[in-house]
Amino acid sequence: MIRVQNLTKRYVGRTAVDRISFEVGRGEIVGFLGPNGAGKTTTIRVLTGYLPASSGTASIAGFGVFTQSLEARRRVGYMPENVPLYDDMRVKEYLRFRARVKGVPRSEIRNSVGEAMELCGLNEMRGKIIGNLSKGFRQRVGLADALVHKPDLLILDEPTNGLDPNQIRRVRELVKQLGLTHTILISTHILTEVELTCDRVVILDRGKVRAQDTPANLIDRLRTAANLNVELQAVATRAADKLKALPGVRKVVREHEEDGWARFTVRAESGADLRSEIASLAAAEGWPLRELHALRPSLEDVFVELTQSER
Repeated sequence: MIRVQNLTKRYVGRTAVDRISFEVGRGEIVGFLGPNGAGKTTTIRVLTGYLPASSGTASIAGFGVFTQSLEARRRVGYMPENVPLYDDMRVKEYLRFRARVKGVPRSEIRNSVGEAMELCGLNEMRGKIIGNLSKGFRQRVGLADALVHKPDLLILDEPTNGLDPNQIRRVRELVKQLGLTHTILISTHILTEVELTCDRVVILDRGKVRAQDTPANLIDRLRTAANLNVELQAVATRAADKLKALPGVRKVVREHEEDGWARFTVRAESGADLRSEIASLAAAEGWPLRELHALRPSLEDVFVELTQSER
């Protein structure tokens, strides 16, 4: 559905996107991740026709984004981070207007708007003024706008921005539902949502693709680079210094002390499993050891490992 090859976007004095390549297959839900300034939004704006590229190629459903722009854009539903809406229009009125703008045949507008409102849970809001809606319902209107012309591909830029946990959960379920009939590229900072929702992820950092794989495969790469929970009976400052001195330890965080027991989180270098070394240290120092276990890595750990390793 999406094919990007050696895509580059330069601004005066900096390169926002540097020869990136990736693909999104039909029917996939792909998370597009990266820290602020990584080039995610620039890439999305190039794919949706808002910005020209400096070099490289990109296509959507086989149509070149630069050479067949209208055909490519007809197949995309785009929801930007800050959804631009007409606050003085009613929900149904706005969606009918947007359907006309997007070229939906007059005979199909009623059904298309009705289906978009049904999918996004907007039927009870159909007659409401958009300016009076909550943030959560405004996001739903933006999503309905992206859906109203029944595109093959949905590109969602931070769709849960500013939402509360309950609203985020509802958007997650909606994205899963939409993934049954659409290809979705979703940019977000909420990595737990990506783990629960996406088939694959593409991670950008400083304009380059650092990794692209399934969340499970990326997490497996860090399986032996686990954070460790350690709880032992010792003077906390001395224990922390001794733990920091172990080869392969990147960071030691002192969590709390209670009744002479000190609890730490130990972060290891990539590929290191320090449980044996920590157990040996405790035995040598005569520290009773009450807990020593590896925490299961998360997509957040992968993200930090890939985007901070060269900083």
